[in-house]
Amino acid sequence: MYDTVKIERDDRGVATLWLARAEKHNAMSAQMLAELHQAAEELGADDSVRVVVLAAEGRSFCAGGDLGWMREQFEASPEVRKVEATKLATMLQALNTLPKPLIGRVQGNAFGGGVGMASVCDVAIGADTVLMGLTETRLGLIPATIGPYVCARMGEANARRVFMSGRRFDAAEAVTLGLLAKAVPAEDLDAAVEAEVAPYLDCAPEAVARAKALLRSLGPRIDEGTIAHTIDELAACWEGSEAPEGIGAFFDKRKPSWQG
Repeated sequence: MYDTVKIERDDRGVATLWLARAEKHNAMSAQMLAELHQAAEELGADDSVRVVVLAAEGRSFCAGGDLGWMREQFEASPEVRKVEATKLATMLQALNTLPKPLIGRVQGNAFGGGVGMASVCDVAIGADTVLMGLTETRLGLIPATIGPYVCARMGEANARRVFMSGRRFDAAEAVTLGLLAKAVPAEDLDAAVEAEVAPYLDCAPEAVARAKALLRSLGPRIDEGTIAHTIDELAACWEGSEAPEGIGAFFDKRKPSWQG
C-alpha cells in the first residue's frame, strides 16, 4: 500500500508511522508527501488508534525536501509548481490536525522540512546527538510551507534565531528553542517516547481529540489563507534566480554565487 512510509500498530492502539526512505535520508519526494497525507487520513479515521508516533528509519530523521523533486520544479509551469507546493502544505496540515496525539521520535538529523515534521508533532523527543536546521536559505529558498508550524512551535522570537540564517543547531539548542521537548541519549530514546505515549492510554480518546482541536483553535491560526500565502511564497522563490543557482550549485558540488 505504501512504498515510502510504513505503519505499525500494537495491541494497545499505538501506531508508529515510519518514514522509510533511509537510503535518501528520508528526504520528502512527491510520492512520500502523498503517502504521508494518506497515512495521516488513515490513522485519523481509525478508531482503534489511540496515539501515533512519528519515527524514521536509518541515520536521519528527515533531510527535508528531495532535491531532485525540487530541481524538477524549475522546469515545470507555475501552475504545476503551485500544485507541488500544495502537496507539502496539505500534508503538514493533515499531520498538524491529526485527531490523535502525535509524538515525534527524532533519532537522527532533521533539516528543512524535517524541522517542519518535528514542529507538527504535539511532543517531539530527540536523541542528544541530532543536528537540526532550517537550511532553505542556503539553497535560495525559504521555509515557507513549514513556516506556520515552526513559528507556532517556537514562537516568533525563538524562530528569528534560526529561521533566516540557515545555521545548524544541536539537540540542546533545539530544546531551548522549544522545537524538542527533551533530548536524551540515543539508547534512552524509545523509553522517553514511551513515557509520552503511556499517559494517553488512560485518557478518553474522544476527549483527547476534542482537547487537541480546541488547543489548536486557541493557538496561532493556520487556516486556508495562511497556507495559500505560504504556497505563493514558495512558488515565488522557485520562479526567482536564487533557487536555481543554489540547488544547481549543490548538484554541481560548488559554492553558490552568494558564498563568495
